[in-house]
Order: sequence, then structure tokens, then C-alpha cells
Amino acid sequence: MNKRMFRRLDLPLIGATAAIILFSLVIIGSATHVNEAGADQFRFVQRQGLFAVLDVLFAIFLMNFDYKMLQLYGKKLYIFNLVMLLAVMIVGHSALGAQRWIQIGPINLQPSEFSKIIMIVCLAAMLEERVGKLNSLEDLAPVALYVGVPFVLVLKQPDLGTSLVFMAIFLGMVFACGIRLKLLAGLFAAGIAAMPVLWHFLKDYQKMRIMVFMDPNVDPLGSGYHIIQSKIAIGSGMLFGKGLFEGTQSQLNFLPENHTDFIFAVVGEELGFVGAAVLLLLYLVVLWRGVQIARDASDIFGRLLAVGITSMLAFHVLVNVGMTMGIMPVTGIPLPLMSYGVSSLTTNVLAIALLLNIQLRKQKLVF
Repeated sequence: MNKRMFRRLDLPLIGATAAIILFSLVIIGSATHVNEAGADQFRFVQRQGLFAVLDVLFAIFLMNFDYKMLQLYGKKLYIFNLVMLLAVMIVGHSALGAQRWIQIGPINLQPSEFSKIIMIVCLAAMLEERVGKLNSLEDLAPVALYVGVPFVLVLKQPDLGTSLVFMAIFLGMVFACGIRLKLLAGLFAAGIAAMPVLWHFLKDYQKMRIMVFMDPNVDPLGSGYHIIQSKIAIGSGMLFGKGLFEGTQSQLNFLPENHTDFIFAVVGEELGFVGAAVLLLLYLVVLWRGVQIARDASDIFGRLLAVGITSMLAFHVLVNVGMTMGIMPVTGIPLPLMSYGVSSLTTNVLAIALLLNIQLRKQKLVF
């Protein structure tokens, strides 16, 4: 990367991203140290930190390549994505009641995480020639089918959360393509009308998650336990929190998945409203820069990429934070750059790298 490009880097985006990752390492260390012993006491934070460094170095390397090259590989990436998701069904192993992971040496990779960023690239390449042309169901059908195939493969794992992320990406990108608002409103109405039918296709544990969303006391020691403990943790933090390594719900293991899906509850308990607000402000900076980068992109493909990435990140933050506070159903969606997990961290760092790549090569796009 030459000096001229270095000076044009988006410092607010880089700063907010780096701050969230550092925030993550501190909270992961606090959430998991009581579960480990001896020399391995902080193995989760060490592992996350190692892969954060590797991901950042890989992202810097990718900055030397023009993102526009990705458009040439849209079809090949789409096929690779389908093969990867099919491989999970064949050779993947199960955990927590779902078959979502592939074991590669000591690393568990979750292909559905990578499939999100791949789908954004593929969909941007497909939609680039359809901007302003999505005026009817007939125009929209090929796009919906294109997203629908990987959507169904991920849903079969089962991974309802990631499937819903695909829908958020799809809606965000077709909106950026200038889809008729009446058509978009019709899709929402059709989705709502289809909910009673879709209910019968959900697995029992998915139905229970929706029921406990409405009333956690339906199953307080089962599916509702996560939400109840999370709300207790966040509420007990009050304004300034109990302090790092001092949260009772997290440290005494009352709060399940405290370093992954429910890491925001640890922030609320140990750092209080102030700490949670600072974290949300950092996410706001990331999303604001994503919108600005999309607006200033030098080409339609770059604009669609930025919209897809920003839609993905916004949906993740909204749903994850919402479920920890009991205002969204529990879906297993991780908090970007915060939740522990190699696949999730790598996907989100690559997404930020793509935004930076688009910003570096920006030149006001005029229609």
C-alpha cells in the first residue's frame, strides 16, 4: 500500500473497529477466566487475539487489490459457496443441536459465517446490471431464487439466525437497487401473512424460543433461562456496572454463552449503562461510515457491496443486542467483532476491509 493510499484510509472506521476488537478481548477475558485453570486460564482471549492479528494482517494484504476484481468471480464464488454449505451437511459435525461446523485440525470453522460475505459479493455482481429494473415480481424472482438456495441450505443445518441475515442482506441490497416501494411493501405483507404457515416448518426448539420471547416464564429453566439471566445481568449493572471480573451472573456461570452470543450482557453487568452506550456508539460509527462509503462509492458494484455489508452488520447488532435485552427472540446471532469465534471474527474483519477498500478507491458516483 503506497503512502498516498495510506493517507486516505478511513480513520474513524479503523479506530472504531480496533476499539471494538480490543473491547472484545477484555470482555472475553473477563467472561471466561473463571472457567479455565492454570496456564490456560485466558486461552479464549489468547486465541481470539491471535486470530484478530492474523485477520488484520490478511486484511492489510487484501487492501493492495482493487475490490472491483471480485465482480469477475461472482459466479465462481457462488458455486464455491454452495459446495461449502453442502459439505457441512455431509462431513460437518454437530454441536448445540446443530450441524454447522467443519473441523480443520484444531480449528472449528463455520462455513455459514463465511457464506454471508460471499453472498454479498455474489449478489452485488448479479444486481449491478439490475439497478432501477426491479419493478415487478417477475424482475425480482431470479434475485430471490439466487439468494433462496443458500438460504435453504443454511436453514437446513439448522441455522435460522444466519438465514435471517441473508434476508436482511437481500432486502438492503434490493432497496439500494431502487426496487419499487409498493413491491417491497407487498413482500413484507406476504411474509407476515405466511407466518402461520412457516410456523409448522420450525423445529420444536425454534418454536419454544419464540414462545419464551413473548413470555420467558413459559420455560424459565429451559429456553427462557438465557433471556431471564441476561436481563438480570444487564439490569444489575445499573449506571457504571459492577466492574471487570466482578459480574456475578457471568463470573458464577449463571449467564450461559457469556463469551459468545450473550457477551453484550456481560458488558451491561460489568460496565453498566455507560459501558454499553460506549460500545453501541462505536457500532454507530462503523455503520455511519458504511453508509457514507456506500454513498461515495466510485461504481455501482462498490455501492452494493457497501450496502450489503452495512445491512449485515446492522442486523447483527440489532438482533444480538435486542435478544440479550429480551426485545428480540434468541437466534444465535453473534455480536460483530465482539463475540468469541474465529469464523465470525474473520468474516467481520474481511467485511470491514472491503469497506476500506471501497473507500480508498472512491470517486463520487453520479447517476
